[in-house]
Amino acid sequence: ALMIWKGLMFLTFSESPVVVVLSGSMEPAFQRGDILFLDNSVHEVGVGDVVVFKIKDRDIPIVHRILKLHQKPDGTVNLLTKGDNNRVDDRGLYAPGQLWLEREDILGKAVGTVRYVGMVTIALNDYPVLKYVLVGMMGLFVLTSKEG
Repeated sequence: ALMIWKGLMFLTFSESPVVVVLSGSMEPAFQRGDILFLDNSVHEVGVGDVVVFKIKDRDIPIVHRILKLHQKPDGTVNLLTKGDNNRVDDRGLYAPGQLWLEREDILGKAVGTVRYVGMVTIALNDYPVLKYVLVGMMGLFVLTSKEG
């Protein structure tokens, strides 16, 4: 599994090639629990693209759509994002004093999805006791299984 993950990281140029949608901010396009496949190999992103970005000093990446692009004279591009189901843009989510995202903040552009499969991850995070139940059931299975 680790080799597959590292291979996907290499092919997509993304530190996180697969993410789970954790909130309803992108409904109806993406539901909570959807798995998104990311690609960061193409440097160009545009208005309307769904991207996953990471804010400085925050652990969890955010899945939102690019609302505006601002190109500076030196060629660098600043981005403003917004969740489809949110009323306002994401400036309130950015780091203090940050008004735009830079291209380096983007982990990847969404290129594919699998519906609801990530609900298992959400359930394990929302209800940590499920992790212990699952590990206990696997241990019980190992102890009670018979080799032929």
